[in-house]
Amino acid sequence: MKIQINTDKNIEGHERLATYFSEELEKGLARFEEKITRIEVHFGDENGEKFSLNDKKCVIEVRVANLQPLTVTDHADTLEKAFSGALAKAKKSLTTTFEKQKAF
Repeated sequence: MKIQINTDKNIEGHERLATYFSEELEKGLARFEEKITRIEVHFGDENGEKFSLNDKKCVIEVRVANLQPLTVTDHADTLEKAFSGALAKAKKSLTTTFEKQKAF
């Protein structure tokens, strides 16, 4: 499972940030590990220098073998909260997707 972390020009993309979020993804999606080929995470600050509520965005795109990519988005006031929300949505979507496959 390959993980790629991307940030827009308003987010400082430190190695520590990439390492932390990569580890959280590996833990959070461990049960789907053999089915996932790649994960891309995109962080953004929609208002740049200006402050506003829920202006941090996290988009997680999960590429699953033999399926269309699954994309989820979450907004929050911090990167960590946006990431947590998007990760929860990704887990739920993957669970639903694989449960539907089992039904066939």
